[in-house]
Amino acid sequence: MPYLPQTQTHARRRAERVRFPESTPVVLRSPDGGRFSGRLQVISLTGGLLSMPKPLQQGSVVKLMFLAQTGSVLGSAEMLSPLSWDQQAFRFMALHDDDESRLRAAIEMSLEQSRRETEQRGREREQLEKFTAW
Repeated sequence: MPYLPQTQTHARRRAERVRFPESTPVVLRSPDGGRFSGRLQVISLTGGLLSMPKPLQQGSVVKLMFLAQTGSVLGSAEMLSPLSWDQQAFRFMALHDDDESRLRAAIEMSLEQSRRETEQRGREREQLEKFTAW
């Protein structure tokens, strides 16, 4: 069954956004068979930001596919207004349950890795402060 990202309301929290640690290629397919490529810069369960050689027309609906640490993610997306000549935002229109699960797991893995790295930097900073106080 398709997962439809929820629209934002005042009562809802903004979806977590992450940058995957590795460069993530993205393939986009338009209904007329056109194929475009880009790189994922930011991702959430509701959409993301792509780096592309040339932005697509705002409002274009495409199939978007990329490979995360948890497996491939395929969904329908609407291209939003370009932020610059090589950056364009998109919003997911639909994701199947298994694609949504893989995306959610990849985002959680990335968030957990960031938390661990932040904790490690904090411990290293504490140790450095102990040695400099000596």
